[in-house]
Amino acid sequence: MRRTLITELAGISQSILDAKVDERQTIGSLLYHIALVEADWLYVEVLEREWDSEIRSLFPIEFRSEDGSLAHIEGESLEEHLYRLNKVREAFLSHFRSMDLTDWRRPRVLERYDVTPEWVVYHLIEHESHHRGQIFHLLRKLQNEIKDN
Repeated sequence: MRRTLITELAGISQSILDAKVDERQTIGSLLYHIALVEADWLYVEVLEREWDSEIRSLFPIEFRSEDGSLAHIEGESLEEHLYRLNKVREAFLSHFRSMDLTDWRRPRVLERYDVTPEWVVYHLIEHESHHRGQIFHLLRKLQNEIKDN
């Protein structure tokens, strides 16, 4: 799924990355959100510890705005977004590759819910596929607007 996303975004302009359509999130905001959620599930739910400082430094902007909407990200290049996505995925895979089957299925008992790493992977696939659909929709709409002008 990630490869398809990256391939589809190759070569897009900064204006498309930062454009808002119908007051919705920008493609850049959605990319930031995908990476942040993956990191958060890794550290909070799976590892049950504080974030790695290197990963934390990739997210200088808060997750949500004061009104509850996703944080608006503008001005970051596609390369910056891809770097963030790749660094988070590297950390994610590093921890998951060292996990044995017992840990993979061990429930993490949290205040609001219990979760296993196995379920986290499922959830993140579902989460990213949803936002990938939003990104592709925005991309097509913006590309069509450019053609029409």
